[in-house]
Amino acid sequence: MAKTNPRAKARLRRKMHIRKVVRGSTARPRLSVYRSANHIYAQIINDDNGTTLASASTQSSEIAHDGHKGNIGAATKVGALIAQKAIEAGITTVTFDRNGFLYHGRVQALATAAREAGLKF
Repeated sequence: MAKTNPRAKARLRRKMHIRKVVRGSTARPRLSVYRSANHIYAQIINDDNGTTLASASTQSSEIAHDGHKGNIGAATKVGALIAQKAIEAGITTVTFDRNGFLYHGRVQALATAAREAGLKF
């Protein structure tokens, strides 16, 4: 847990509260989102095995050359890419884990793009 930053503490508290309920399984893996100041990351995780089934980020080779990384446009591209990789892996339904971040801005854009690309939450 963060030692001094109250915003980081609050996010981690929200994260732990969410993770009590949200769990990925073989039938319905967890789509976990992490956003930093400059990048956004998404992983599809099977918590039963502790394995990552698919991942995408603004640092992925498919997206990395497209310019700025910390905006809604980049988050939309990551959402579409993670949905494409999931469908290729045979995953159509996921549980969304916002990882303690507010469902607003880049997190919301990623989720909307993933839904439009064919993932069901």
